[in-house]
Amino acid sequence: MSRIAPKKSFYCTVVSETVAITLARRSRFSGREDLFVQCSEADCQYVDSNAPPCPLTLSLFAVELERRAARRSAGGEA
Repeated sequence: MSRIAPKKSFYCTVVSETVAITLARRSRFSGREDLFVQCSEADCQYVDSNAPPCPLTLSLFAVELERRAARRSAGGEA
């Protein structure tokens, strides 16, 4: 997994504390890479799953994702 965005602070309702989150890329065996929100709370049962009741979604990084899309459409690197 590789981090592709700066860390942000986020209050997580599952663990009831502020955690650090970042946009990360997960490589699959098929060669496909998926983006997900990575959390600093390693003891959480939902860590790296981004599935309910985990409140982490890609929309938390909407600005960063829009910038990446704009760079791609302009012919730059993502």
